[in-house]
Formats: sequence, structure tokens, C-alpha cells
Amino acid sequence: MSTSAPVQDRRSTGGAWSGWIVFASTLMVILGCFHAIAGLVGIFDEDYYRVGESGLVVSVDYATWGWTHLLLGILVAGAGGALLRGAMWARIVAIVLAVASSIANLVFMAAYPLWSLIMITVNFLVIYAVTVHGDRRSLEGY
Repeated sequence: MSTSAPVQDRRSTGGAWSGWIVFASTLMVILGCFHAIAGLVGIFDEDYYRVGESGLVVSVDYATWGWTHLLLGILVAGAGGALLRGAMWARIVAIVLAVASSIANLVFMAAYPLWSLIMITVNFLVIYAVTVHGDRRSLEGY
């Protein structure tokens, strides 16, 4: 009869990797709120953005851009919340939405260049935080 101790679960309950995920989740919720604010401004006050429709990369009215930003903001904030809860699918969704958000802000750059650059920078931070460290749990048994 062997009296060996039970094998402990070696998965990490914290550490740098989970810190980066919390960082990315928080940034995504903030980014979603920023998109929603920009969207609501575009929906309710089309004259706020002072660039004509022909000055944008894609020629649409600002109400359409407002709805696009509002929808993107809701999706980004929701994915940030799912990422914070630890849903593995949210890592892929976070990257896809960060890329989509960067493209939307690149197209929107003529209206607000500094705002768009800040948003694109935050998107790159989200992508970095989610991808650079990988899933450390798969390496811990070795």
C-alpha cells in the first residue's frame, strides 16, 4: 500500500499572464465605452465632426459611422467582460475586434486624427496583452 500525497493541480491561479489578461480586459471595456461615446455623438450631433463626407476614406454620413462605432463599442466591451471572466474564446474575439476597431479608427482618422491614433494605440496594447504571453497553463507541467 502506497501512502503518496495527492497530485496537486499545477495550473497557475495568477501571475504575469493573468495580469496581462486583466489589463487587456480593462482596456477593452474602456475602449468599448470610448467607441460608444463617439458613436452617440455621431448619431445625435452629425455636425460635431467637422470633416465633410468626402473627406473620409469611406464616404458615408456620420449617423452611419455613429451606429458603427456604437455597435463596435458594445461588442468590444462585451468581449472585454468575457475575457475578464476567463472565456478562452474571448481571446480570439478580442484580437479580431481590436483589429476591426483599428481599421474603423483608421478610416475615421480624417475626422479626429489624435483620437483615432489614441484608439489605435490602445488596440495594439490589447493585441499585445492577449497574444504575447500565450497560454502559460499548457507549459506548466514540463
